[in-house]
Amino acid sequence: MTALPASIELLFVETEAAPHESVEQQKVRAAQAGDMAAFEWIVQQHEERVFGFCCRWLRCVEDAREVCQDAFVRAWQALPEFEGRARLSTWLYQIALNLCRDRAKTRATRQRDSTVALDEVISQPECPKQSPDTNAEWQSEMQKLERGLAVLPEKLRAALMLTTMEHLSHEECAQVLNCSVRGVEGRIYRARQMLMEWWEREG
Repeated sequence: MTALPASIELLFVETEAAPHESVEQQKVRAAQAGDMAAFEWIVQQHEERVFGFCCRWLRCVEDAREVCQDAFVRAWQALPEFEGRARLSTWLYQIALNLCRDRAKTRATRQRDSTVALDEVISQPECPKQSPDTNAEWQSEMQKLERGLAVLPEKLRAALMLTTMEHLSHEECAQVLNCSVRGVEGRIYRARQMLMEWWEREG
């Protein structure tokens, strides 16, 4: 089997999400009571990651921006019913994922000037200075990775992206996808196998 380049290895690294912070819990309670300033604080804390996820899922900046805005509108409307059994970020990803799915089904995403490449929304590995050749190679790999993710079945792609790119735990991913932890593990395994096979076929 061919060695995996750094770009695809990103999808084999999972990081446990950080625990709740008491400040966030306080802001949630205040926002639930109607404090718009508290909700704006929540948006500031989570908007960048939610927008990045929408970009990666929809591969279109304009669609992602609209969906991200809609996600926080939905969150504000539903916040009084948020009981805190899941982390707030997990709940927000669930809203965003559902909206992304709806957008993908009902509207063809634009792929021209507004297309966002994965290398714009995935942190590149630390390197003091990249030579032009190295940078070009990295961008080529990221574009290939983007194509590979796009061919995965939706359920497998969601599990892989949420755990490796958004750093959700398997338990949190299961909450977002409304399935068991074992189901998440199975989807991640199948996604990686399919992606590796596709990567090798593409050469």
